[in-house]
Amino acid sequence: MEQDVVRRGRLTGERSGEMMHFLSSMGADRCIADADILVDIAHVLMLSRQKIIEKDQAGMILSALLELYDNGIPEGAFDDRFEDIHAGIETLLIATIGEEAGGRLHIGRSRNDEVATCLRLRVREDIVRQLSILIRLRETLLILAKEHIDSVMPGFTHLQHAQPTTLAHHLLAHEAAFGRDFQRIAGALSRVDQCPLGAAAFASTSYPIQREFVAELLGFQGVLENTMDAVSSRDFALELLSSLAIMMTHASRVCEELVVWSSGFARFVELDDAFCSTSSIMPQKKNPDTAEVMRAKAGSVLGSATAAFAIGKALPLSYNRDLQELNPHLWRGIRDAKQSTRLLVDMLSSATFNTAAMAEEAGRGYSTATEVADMLVQSHGFAFRTAHTLVGKAIQKGGLDLPTLDRAAEEMGLAPLSKMGVTGNDIAAALDVQACIDRRRAKGSPSPFAVKISLSSRNAILAEDSRILQERMSHYAEAIRRLISDARKEAGE
Repeated sequence: MEQDVVRRGRLTGERSGEMMHFLSSMGADRCIADADILVDIAHVLMLSRQKIIEKDQAGMILSALLELYDNGIPEGAFDDRFEDIHAGIETLLIATIGEEAGGRLHIGRSRNDEVATCLRLRVREDIVRQLSILIRLRETLLILAKEHIDSVMPGFTHLQHAQPTTLAHHLLAHEAAFGRDFQRIAGALSRVDQCPLGAAAFASTSYPIQREFVAELLGFQGVLENTMDAVSSRDFALELLSSLAIMMTHASRVCEELVVWSSGFARFVELDDAFCSTSSIMPQKKNPDTAEVMRAKAGSVLGSATAAFAIGKALPLSYNRDLQELNPHLWRGIRDAKQSTRLLVDMLSSATFNTAAMAEEAGRGYSTATEVADMLVQSHGFAFRTAHTLVGKAIQKGGLDLPTLDRAAEEMGLAPLSKMGVTGNDIAAALDVQACIDRRRAKGSPSPFAVKISLSSRNAILAEDSRILQERMSHYAEAIRRLISDARKEAGE
């Protein structure tokens, strides 16, 4: 293949193989190669419409680009002799159809606005895929929650028994977090979905280009207006990686619980064998490896975000080559987040929850002690702090039976509870785990009454999120379909 057409004019010095590999972005450019073809097609259609190039020249270029779209980009275009895939494709195009036509592809643009557009086009696709996975993940959690409305379990703070709850309530907490992740990433999509093409190097061009037309062809919601900002900004990548890091933090919390819950100490969940490994020496072992690796991937995504911030933090306007180094971190963060959450869906949906073990643990560790204090407040007029202190002293003395509570009351200078109308039945009712849960009926609480209401509202929110996402996906797919159709007509196919 011929030499890089971008370098041949101004630069003549030979580069070593090491130098070419060091400067080449080809490894990361494989992620945007297909997007580059679409951007090229849209740009040529605009050049033709604006009469910047002749129809026959546009037809030749489009025919060659459609060949690449239909059959894939030859491996030679990814050679390290080219600084990037943009130069590789342009060089290939000129070698195929000649410079008289192929040399007009780059009129009115720079690699700066070209790569910025390719990045946004590819990231847009990745965001849509991630949002689709989040829909499935939230749906899985809601299905599981519906199945476990009455599955009592201990709730924890500081990993200590705190108060009884239900598995449904616990799962709804995770679904709510992933729901906010959906909102964050969907918000990022609206800022990704702006077209930089036409900004050229940073000061646009004197050719009579039509930026809005190109944006429409590619399905973008609008044009990134300031041309200097268009080529130099990567805050869309920083925002997405930040949102993915938050999402992976939530996924890691789920994985942490699956690791703990699947242990012999808890026995709350049995993970499907497909997501586990065994020991090379201990034949009895069943290790939750997928959850552990996924937990670590949260750190990898955070690392990608941190690296991207560090690369972009001190760059003067406008474009700087440093931004090339940001892309591998962007693709790794996107890939790790997507793979992790996709597997999390399957890991959760195939898990078996040991509701008997959960119920057995629900009342341990004095988890209903708060209810005893609340009973003293609600039925016998105690100040809450007094009741809190009284119950705490009784537990310190070894129990929450009426005689122990009486001794604690006397130690505090209070009348014995038995003389204040408190009965053993009152205490037993307060300590009952199921009754404790059932009494919690405020919005978002763990009682079956409140959980059913939460399930209804969360399913409605999920349905609306899914509807909006489907509309956006259909819009993008239709835009690309029309783009290729228009290109085929222009090329005379």
